[in-house]
Amino acid sequence: MSDNTPLKVVLMWHMHQPEYRDLRIDEYQLPWTYLHGIKDYVDMAAHIERNTNARAVFNFAPVLLDQIQDYTKQISDYLNLGTPIRDKLLSALAEPVLPVDEQSCRKLILDCLRANQTHIIDRFKPYKKLSDIANIISDKPEMLTYMADQYIFDLLVWYHLGWMGETVRHGNETVKQLMQKEKSYTLHDRRRLLGVIGELMGSIIPRYKALALQGKIELAMSPYAHPIIPLLLDIKSTHEAMPDANLPILENYPGGEQRAQWHLEKGIKTFQHHFGITPVGCWPSEGSLSNETLRLLDESGFSWTASGGTVLHNSINASEPEDIPCIHQSYHINDNPVNCYFRDDGLSDLIGFNYSNWHADDAVANLVHHLENISKACADNPDSIVSIILDGENAWEYYPENGYYFLDALYEQLGNHPDIELTTYKQHLSTQPQTTTLDTLVAGSWVYGTFSTWIGDNDKNRAWDMLGDAKHAFDKAMQAGTLKGDRLKKAEHQLAICEGSDWFWWFGDYNPANTVSDFEHLFRLNLSILYRIINQNPPDYLSQTFTHGSGTPAMGGVMRPGQENT
Repeated sequence: MSDNTPLKVVLMWHMHQPEYRDLRIDEYQLPWTYLHGIKDYVDMAAHIERNTNARAVFNFAPVLLDQIQDYTKQISDYLNLGTPIRDKLLSALAEPVLPVDEQSCRKLILDCLRANQTHIIDRFKPYKKLSDIANIISDKPEMLTYMADQYIFDLLVWYHLGWMGETVRHGNETVKQLMQKEKSYTLHDRRRLLGVIGELMGSIIPRYKALALQGKIELAMSPYAHPIIPLLLDIKSTHEAMPDANLPILENYPGGEQRAQWHLEKGIKTFQHHFGITPVGCWPSEGSLSNETLRLLDESGFSWTASGGTVLHNSINASEPEDIPCIHQSYHINDNPVNCYFRDDGLSDLIGFNYSNWHADDAVANLVHHLENISKACADNPDSIVSIILDGENAWEYYPENGYYFLDALYEQLGNHPDIELTTYKQHLSTQPQTTTLDTLVAGSWVYGTFSTWIGDNDKNRAWDMLGDAKHAFDKAMQAGTLKGDRLKKAEHQLAICEGSDWFWWFGDYNPANTVSDFEHLFRLNLSILYRIINQNPPDYLSQTFTHGSGTPAMGGVMRPGQENT
């Protein structure tokens, strides 16, 4: 960089949860949307609000926005109208009476242990005591007969207090009072806590919208239900980065381009509904790109997109362009006008996997040092831009205090560094930067530059074949003219949920057993619901578990590094 041109840096945080509702009864099967809402989504907004020079890009999966709005409404309706809450864990927190059967009570207790042991459970002595008792009950379930309801009520309260965002813990008086009380929580206490949860969920979308209108953040989106678009378009695009990968029996996903267009169009409409603005950027689900995906993004009106660093390296190798002295820049692929940015995998993975064990100041100082080195290396390119892109929710439970001190130091030091400029992609494009054009893009995702997280494994391939069967059944119902009006809309929406990437992410023995079981069950459930909507009997194989997990991946498998063997 020249002496007067700071290195531009984009921090992009991806916010994403799949659809957890059984849409037949509108009941949530897993609580992760509202738990990450009260912990990560509010904290991440608060850090931007607190730091004057902070800038970032926040990418939301539209299906997540719908769920945030739904939780806000159902909690409000419960408190004001008495309408039942459609999430069993949240309902148990608020209701005066617990389930009477032993199995349901035992599940409640086990659910309240699904938190980071070090940074959430062990951090709070009352919660740890309750957790220790729960572990004894787990080993000796007959003891549950002698447990008072108050024990489960206290455990429910501490579970939700443990999941609270650190900025909430510092600033919300109700949360402070409940934490100080420590035990013997009343129905009134639990209702007060539910009220806080409702307020927090209701604040998420307005806070991010306000920050976008202030110019402090840019809001971007992924396709509606988070499908891997290149695989919908062409399953064989897997072979561009993995020539020897085994593929499903399904040779091509039927009507894949129309389905990809549906996710993009529905995503844009949903984004506009919640934020009142039209996104100019799209982080395609899991940064999954291909040449055909870029074409659809252009046709949908997007100005920029992004993917992983290995996708860039593969594409440079395939294109053999003239020497690129600084790879940290915007790219065009052939004659496609969409600007492509690529993740610095090393820096992004330091935040995701390494810095959680460092002192916050040391971690940020190390990151700044790396950025200063990049600035020197790219001194001759005033349009250089470094993309730090990662999950905006799952990393922080592995940090002390939900990453509170790290994130504060990150925004403070980067925002005030004389040779670094925090920016957004929209702001960068407004300067009309010079770009490098590559001949082609090698299809892949931000994870390893391949699609191996979603296809190629026997269990993942089996899931694609099951999805393909369901899509063929959907298409036959369409051809027969039996899907019309509201029923057609329900079927299209349910199909979209089945096409989401999350199910495939978790299939495979290398993942943890409990999580694989959760997502495998939801995948089969969602396919079964789709068959019912189109008035066909689900295949018998949907009654049978087809994948199990026994692995212990880093961070519980919720995140992966950008490069293999790192």
